[in-house]
Amino acid sequence: MSGTYDQHLTCADCGHDFVWSAREQDFYREKGFQQPRRCKDCNRARKERRESGDRGGDARGNR
Repeated sequence: MSGTYDQHLTCADCGHDFVWSAREQDFYREKGFQQPRRCKDCNRARKERRESGDRGGDARGNR
């Protein structure tokens, strides 16, 4: 590892804290990814909504 430490982040969706491990940070850095904004549960739920065609909001498309 590159001397990075686990970070505690707050999920943008549910507001809960989650740990972004040093290992995950190294992986993200190698791939050129940005720091995550959502916890794993919210990421999973968001992906499932996207795959089912649900974009959020009401029937008129309002969020």
